[in-house]
Amino acid sequence: MIRDSKLKVISVVGARPQFIKAAMISRAVQKKYSSGIQEKILHTGQHYDWRMSGIFFKNLGLSKPDYNLGIGSHRHGKQTGLMLEAVEKILIRGKPDLVLVYGDTNSTLSGALAASKLHIPVAHIEAGMRSFNKSMPEEMNRIVVDHVSDILFCSSKTAVRNLYREGIASRGGSRPHVVRVGDVMLDALKVFAQKASLKSSVLRRFSLKRKDYFLATIHRAENTNDPEKLKIIFESFNEIAQSGSKIILPLHPRTRECLRQLKLKKFSEHFRCVEPVSYLDMLMLEKNAAGILTDSGGVQKEAYFFGVPALTLRDETEWVETLERGLNTLVPIEKRKIRNAFRNRLGTYPNLSPARPYGDGKAAERISDYLASIQF
Repeated sequence: MIRDSKLKVISVVGARPQFIKAAMISRAVQKKYSSGIQEKILHTGQHYDWRMSGIFFKNLGLSKPDYNLGIGSHRHGKQTGLMLEAVEKILIRGKPDLVLVYGDTNSTLSGALAASKLHIPVAHIEAGMRSFNKSMPEEMNRIVVDHVSDILFCSSKTAVRNLYREGIASRGGSRPHVVRVGDVMLDALKVFAQKASLKSSVLRRFSLKRKDYFLATIHRAENTNDPEKLKIIFESFNEIAQSGSKIILPLHPRTRECLRQLKLKKFSEHFRCVEPVSYLDMLMLEKNAAGILTDSGGVQKEAYFFGVPALTLRDETEWVETLERGLNTLVPIEKRKIRNAFRNRLGTYPNLSPARPYGDGKAAERISDYLASIQF
């Protein structure tokens, strides 16, 4: 049943993957329900660098945020506290019917906590993902957000099972609702990969040829905040490059700052660290790489969508389906293991299972349909 009045939604975002997901939800809402849903974007400012934030809004066709808190980078406690206070003020003033949060960042946590304490229903996109490593800040964020959410939109069967194991889907009453919709990132890839092929000049700009280079990304706090781990990662990349394999690494601002403090020796000419790139450029780099080395949840998943083998430089991943189907390999942060995994796993292309664990690229449409039908 469609509501008689507009559903007022505030989407809380703060990091690049969230901008992408929010863009897909906004597109779906505008396409079918512009008269029934009023959505406003609240940007916490967690990614405050223009190359990490503003250019994404431009690439994605996402309208300028209705609210921009400009919080910036701080330690977890301070950043979350500042966000919580600022988001709460916006919600009190805006009086939304629903707050929509995405993924597992401090922006996700602050949006969900602020809304739940004000008794505003929370919908969590990408609910139920678990790495089962509580030392990761992202894991704690996921768990807390899922347990205060009223609607949990899941990317996969695994995510749904995780929520049932935690008792979230069996509390009784009308909520919480657990809904498997598929992965919004797959929606985005289907929409923007073709656009990237037409508009991105990144391969020409960096003098790269298809399948003649490897793409790397490193940004997670568990790696960047540990000087020894970061040193091992970059020295491993440099040794791989010295053997003749080209590696290109768009450098996250936080990683760049941590590297400055390490004062590593000059890298091989085949190992290039470049400035952050746009979403369209990143898709082209992923799609045309011979393989990918990353600690990013989003990048390992996009590699899977493109059928490009990946090494995930972590001890665990929440995206277990990518491991089960052979395109992703977890690699502990040890030089020997990174080198061996590169030699043995990248450059071999396993047959990708026809199974589609993350849906069919229509997750945003299903979410917008659900939002249009709910009653509070």
